[in-house]
Amino acid sequence: MTIDQWRRGAGTALSFSMFGLGGVIIGIVIAPAMLVFVRDLDKRRAWMRRLIQLAFRAFIGLMRVLGVVKYDLENTQRLQRRGLLVLANHPSLIDVIYLVAHTRHADCIVNGALARNPFTRGPIKAAGYITNTDPETVVAAARDSLARGNSLILFPEGTRTAPGGKVQFRRGGANIALRADTAITPVLITCTPVTLTKGEPWYHIPPQQIRIRLRVLDDLPLEGDASQPHRLRARELTCWLNDYFNKELEQFRHERDPRPVTGIEAHDYRHSGA
Repeated sequence: MTIDQWRRGAGTALSFSMFGLGGVIIGIVIAPAMLVFVRDLDKRRAWMRRLIQLAFRAFIGLMRVLGVVKYDLENTQRLQRRGLLVLANHPSLIDVIYLVAHTRHADCIVNGALARNPFTRGPIKAAGYITNTDPETVVAAARDSLARGNSLILFPEGTRTAPGGKVQFRRGGANIALRADTAITPVLITCTPVTLTKGEPWYHIPPQQIRIRLRVLDDLPLEGDASQPHRLRARELTCWLNDYFNKELEQFRHERDPRPVTGIEAHDYRHSGA
């Protein structure tokens, strides 16, 4: 390893140590205190989500100052609206941190394993995030969260994208969009060089500084024949979203300079034959 890699490795270790410490403090100190002093459940969860958002912003700032990560964020002002269904690809472990840090009233659908992790279970429970244990329960909870004005963040792949692979969404995102009858806010994310993928330990330090790029595209209103069976609509929408994300990501990855990009118009889904 080079001296620069050792330096960034030390910065990565410090960053993740602070992340874990923050999770423990929230879980064993702040969350119990909130139970005592804030009796209203909705208000308590809203305050906790705001605290997590600020903590994630601090974590991002720490990684930037330590030279671990640099990042470019485009059109994140679109995430300040309420009641959004945010679907994103998932190239690295830290994607969700950037999304939650820049999304107003963010709710999340999280992996059940995170709800059992000693560093993350406290914040997840205190914030009332949705765990992906039962599909039907998840869809109902997601619909209720959106109806309350929360913005729901979901990685429809269900896991991190394989390096160099194409996006392969499951039907969860389409099911929620159709059940809630809501538009989709798509987000493209790239991580260069590829790192922090599934199964890769944090201490595998890439040869260059990590660069995260995140772009929020135009909303995608639902189209298609509402009289069709839900299962068929969900399958068609999922196929279309796979094509849409892979096409947009291919363009995004090969851009030399960041520039605004708008999503494919909604009527393309209706006539795509997906």
